[in-house]
Amino acid sequence: MLWGKAIGAGGAGGVVGTLFGPRGVFAGGRTPGTGTRTIDYVTIATTGNAASFGDTINLGLSMGTSNGHRGVFAGDSSISNTIEYITIAVTSNASDFGNLSLARSYGAATSDSSRGVFAGGLASGIGLSSTIDYIAIASKGDATPFGSLTVARYYLCAVGSETRGVFAGGGGGSNVMDYITIATTGSATDFGDLYDSTQGVGAASNGTRGVFAGGGPSVTRGIRFITIATLGNALGFNNLVAAREKLAGTSDGSRGVYGGGYTGYGASNAMDYLTIASIANAFDFGDLTVGRYELSATSGG
Repeated sequence: MLWGKAIGAGGAGGVVGTLFGPRGVFAGGRTPGTGTRTIDYVTIATTGNAASFGDTINLGLSMGTSNGHRGVFAGDSSISNTIEYITIAVTSNASDFGNLSLARSYGAATSDSSRGVFAGGLASGIGLSSTIDYIAIASKGDATPFGSLTVARYYLCAVGSETRGVFAGGGGGSNVMDYITIATTGSATDFGDLYDSTQGVGAASNGTRGVFAGGGPSVTRGIRFITIATLGNALGFNNLVAAREKLAGTSDGSRGVYGGGYTGYGASNAMDYLTIASIANAFDFGDLTVGRYELSATSGG
């Protein structure tokens, strides 16, 4: 998740701009019985169908974030340690970035202007993981251990501000939200509670407010929000156009867009949008090029 903060020479490879870019990117995912390497993109401020961006390395990616210039995606549904990256402004296939400290799937990611953080997931021989790793997004290389979540879980989601990352929900019936200070390594601390349907929630942020949409395992339309700087439970926001779980969300700093997901009957290609600062229902945005769930998303440009 991204927020509006100027990038100086130390961030995004020296590119000057804001962390909120106009382009939203939806990467990888699964359809029943298979996976897809498809990367799509949209212009977040204008509704319409997604266009093809390129292909991922892995299938069923589940952790995506960026520094507003470079998007990074980590892990996949087959439990991989691969981290890959794209330049968000340039359509192309993803390239190898490095490796996670622990191979896993179904985790969540967030970032500040320089550091990307990957948390939780499902790991071979371990099961539910509490591992948190971090990378310097502008410099390719392997991830470094950061700390641990308060509760090991998968199918969680994340939002962030320029200082704080919040990891919310997760498979196994967890409605936990915990938080970290992104610039400082260490284990997460309790933030509050999400809501009853907590698995596979889509998340987006404007740097002040985090908005959580949909979720399962009882597939829901519900949307909730938090104020990232203030500890507490999530509050009601309103509803998606249609109920789904295992969707992905991203933002341009004003508008949140939520794409894909599982409807309870099959994979969805729907995208919804909302204004993060306003408490209201979501509206139809357009369609992804491929209906899928367990995808990841980020933004920049």
